[in-house]
Amino acid sequence: MKKLLLGDEAIAQGAIDAGLSGVYAYPGTPSTEITEYIQESAIAKERNIHRRWSTNEKTAMEAALGMSYMGKRALVCMKHVGLNVCADPFVNSAMTGTNGGVVVLVADDPSMHSSQDEQDSRFYAKFAMIPTLEPSSQQEAYDMMQEAFDMSENLHLPILMRVTTRMAHSRAVVEVKDEARPQNELNYNAQASNWVLLPAFARKRNVVVTGQQPLLEQMAVESKYNKYIDGADHKLGIIASGIAYNYLMECYPEGCPFPVLKISQYPIPKKLIRRMTDDCEQVLIAEEGQPFIEDQVRGVMPGNAVIKGRLTGELPRTGELNPDFLKKTLGLESSESYAPCEDVTPRPPALCQGCGHRDVYTALNEVLKEYPNARVFGDIGCYTLGFLPPYKAIHSCVDMGASITMAKGASDAGQWPAVAIIGDSTFTHSGMTGLLDAINENADITVIISDNLTTAMTGGQDSAGTNKFEAICKGLGLSEDHLKVVNPIPKNMPEITAAIREEINYHGVSVIIPRRECMQTLQRHLKQKKANK
Repeated sequence: MKKLLLGDEAIAQGAIDAGLSGVYAYPGTPSTEITEYIQESAIAKERNIHRRWSTNEKTAMEAALGMSYMGKRALVCMKHVGLNVCADPFVNSAMTGTNGGVVVLVADDPSMHSSQDEQDSRFYAKFAMIPTLEPSSQQEAYDMMQEAFDMSENLHLPILMRVTTRMAHSRAVVEVKDEARPQNELNYNAQASNWVLLPAFARKRNVVVTGQQPLLEQMAVESKYNKYIDGADHKLGIIASGIAYNYLMECYPEGCPFPVLKISQYPIPKKLIRRMTDDCEQVLIAEEGQPFIEDQVRGVMPGNAVIKGRLTGELPRTGELNPDFLKKTLGLESSESYAPCEDVTPRPPALCQGCGHRDVYTALNEVLKEYPNARVFGDIGCYTLGFLPPYKAIHSCVDMGASITMAKGASDAGQWPAVAIIGDSTFTHSGMTGLLDAINENADITVIISDNLTTAMTGGQDSAGTNKFEAICKGLGLSEDHLKVVNPIPKNMPEITAAIREEINYHGVSVIIPRRECMQTLQRHLKQKKANK
């Protein structure tokens, strides 16, 4: 059966067809559509595959390990910066090993279309001594899921699958199976001595994992996803990984005249690389993201070849690759088809008309006119756009949950007033612990939890703390006298400004929760309600 699928959808379908029992994820572009596809899948519903959003990536990774412990197959999805959040369980998962298969799908974002950095997740897998798969097409993304789960169970290791934005969000026809593999049965084969990471046990497991590395390298050499394709002209050899291989093939529709090494399974296949560096005068390394392969080739196995790539300027050091970049490097005529159109004026993103965040920033700016040295610490979400005109309301945005802890640190340094603004989903993701720190020290900060009842920035997914925020704040120890809920609409501006002013002038921790549903999800819900009548 053939389907037209996004890369994300091919991954999701591949996981379902591989006998998936649970997907665990926190929404983050460009990975969000994987979980959404599984949530809407009829077979996922029929099989009762776990498919609810997790509070953050760390809880997602840990829940997946729990499912693996019981013998079933679990998929964990996140964007690249989410791997930082779950780094502790991810790295330790190599030490515990797996019982049921675990695949950790990470979507990197070169060019930072919707991210804070261009982090390359392959470094994490190398650091953790975990195999990596990097598909070069949507068909490979689908096929690799079955093999990744099998590999995870055979090696007793989690497998990282890495894609990038263009792979995640482009479509292609994919040949899929007519019938999904059955889910694993519960089993009790997990050995406690592997899963209890006391030093005495972890040392033994570390020897096993380290000892597996030569096997993983040999598997990469023999993998059908890593191919050495010889060419007639050995003046140049080309190593292309993941979607960069796809771009290279677009440059040579009749076939590349140079030897090509396609890499889609890691650790890097050193034997195949040595063959190329011995046979070719120059080697160009095309990879999406950071010079991960190039660093290793240049450092330990350059042979007689001159190594070229991102580090030497033949390809751009930052941003996405595309076929035009490769054509220029290879001396081919470039159509510049990927260049931005000069006739279109760039328009920065803006908060939606009617968005509650607009009224929150209007009120906050009005009050802070009275405090010329005020500092507002922002966070990750739609409301980050409050940095842009016309609001220009925030002074920082670093990572998920940083607003509250940065405000506390600024207050510790003597700053007043110190205001933190954070969204509802981000607060439960990683803001609650920062608020607990602030409450424990009664830090002189004002926290605004701008609650639009959804995870709006990534498309309106469920927010883990909806209708629980007052209880959470009180449970953390916040005084009820300094917990206020307001409705951010223009007619309530006097009430909102009064609440902000009052809490800024209270020298301790206070929380204000402006609550109004996101305009996008509100319209969606109204349409659904009308359709159901």
